[in-house]
Amino acid sequence: MSKFIQGTIILLAAGLVTRVLGFINRIVIARFIGAEGVGLYMMAFPTFILVVTITQFGLPVAISKNVAEADAKGDTAKTKKILIVSLAITLALSLLFTPALLLLAPYLSQHLLTDSRTLFPLLAIAPVVPIIAVSSVLRGYFQGKQNMKPAAYSQLLEQVVRITLIAALTKAFLPYGIEYAAAGAMLAAVIGELASLIYLLTMFKLKKKFRVRKQFFKYVHEGKSTFKQLMEVALPTTGSRMIGSIAWFFEPIVVAHSLALAGVATAVATQGYGALTGFAMPLLMLPSFITIALSTSLVPAISEAKSNNQFNLIEYRIHQALRFSLITGGLAVVVIFVLSEQLMTAMYGSSTGTEFIKMMAPLFLFYYFQSPLQAALQALDLARAAMINSLIGAVVKIAVIFLLASQPAFGITGVAIGLIVGFVLVTLLHFATLLKAYSFTIHIREYVLTVLIMFGTGMLGYWLLDYLDYVSMVASIFIITAIISVCYIILMLLTRLIRKNDLLSIPWIGKTLSKFAFK
Repeated sequence: MSKFIQGTIILLAAGLVTRVLGFINRIVIARFIGAEGVGLYMMAFPTFILVVTITQFGLPVAISKNVAEADAKGDTAKTKKILIVSLAITLALSLLFTPALLLLAPYLSQHLLTDSRTLFPLLAIAPVVPIIAVSSVLRGYFQGKQNMKPAAYSQLLEQVVRITLIAALTKAFLPYGIEYAAAGAMLAAVIGELASLIYLLTMFKLKKKFRVRKQFFKYVHEGKSTFKQLMEVALPTTGSRMIGSIAWFFEPIVVAHSLALAGVATAVATQGYGALTGFAMPLLMLPSFITIALSTSLVPAISEAKSNNQFNLIEYRIHQALRFSLITGGLAVVVIFVLSEQLMTAMYGSSTGTEFIKMMAPLFLFYYFQSPLQAALQALDLARAAMINSLIGAVVKIAVIFLLASQPAFGITGVAIGLIVGFVLVTLLHFATLLKAYSFTIHIREYVLTVLIMFGTGMLGYWLLDYLDYVSMVASIFIITAIISVCYIILMLLTRLIRKNDLLSIPWIGKTLSKFAFK
């Protein structure tokens, strides 16, 4: 089994468990502090992401790419230099931006986020910045070595610690006010990230083949060429993430002011934004753990192939990733669209946000393509083009949100439309950029057949909803999901969209499953 497939499967398994645990976290938060509390949490969270993005400086992807290239040539000294220079950069930036966040929090909460209650969640997340900065460097190192286990296990540990603490902390702080409860949820995330970092440091100490502290400052001083190589990928990657983070940072601000222009009260706006971004969007983004796993494995796999001038292998890896995203994303869209109301009610005890899922789910297939396409661009030294695409998408998204959300006829629905327009545009631009730089075959048949299969299994799902209206809601969710999935997979096998080689790559059960597939 190739390192690419093996690494992807490890990250897939960890990603699935992590997403499930993450959903439990959100359910706990929603149950304890409601839509308004989730709204406060989600309004503060983009600021945290922005600071972390600045601190990381795009280095995880750059580290993964450069370590993979150095490892392909057996250059251990180069690997050490990459790691030391990266740690020096992220630690310096975290020491700068952590106090900056603490000092600016009062201004952000009162004047930009227009809700002073976001102050405490903002203060609670500040200590996590240096923790995530170091963790991201170590994850990039392990991913560059195409050893995905430490990164996968650290994500699981972070979620387990967070979910263990989140109920206790939100409940403990809730009597003081909903803003304190939201801060408690943030504090649980900080402690979870700290546990993850401790695990990564332990694994690094066990696995490393060199001493980091030995001649640390000498490596930093002599690391100009390494710094330049890292920045060639890191700067555009940072640009892309900064654009996304800045757009996300301004998103609640634009939403709050736009809805105010539309005559929507602040509390109602916060509640609506919480329903969209705290309830509906996490469900729609749940399957993205698959494409994130693909993207993480894709960067070092393509970088290694590029370093060895294996261009046919590059095309094969890209096609593999896109086809896998298409198949898994298509099934996810069908299940989420058909069972949107039942899933929302089962998880949050309310169907609030169902209308957003119905509207956004059909086009969310584009979102599932975005990460693998961006990873391919970064690995092929096209990170700058990916950054420009992200900038265009972010500007258009914010503009659409302002234009529509400020109209009483649209309100919060205008925000949902803006989000859709943004990710669809970026995905199309990424695809066009990749196609222009590296011409490869587009298998139109696969896309057409997948859409037809999605439509057919979706119709089956709606028929089953009517037929099984006498069973309990939870039972109907499991039964309908199982039937849709089985029918979807059978049709994929019959149309050869899932092939024997795909199934053979699955550990332990792949050989048995491959008997049901065509070559």
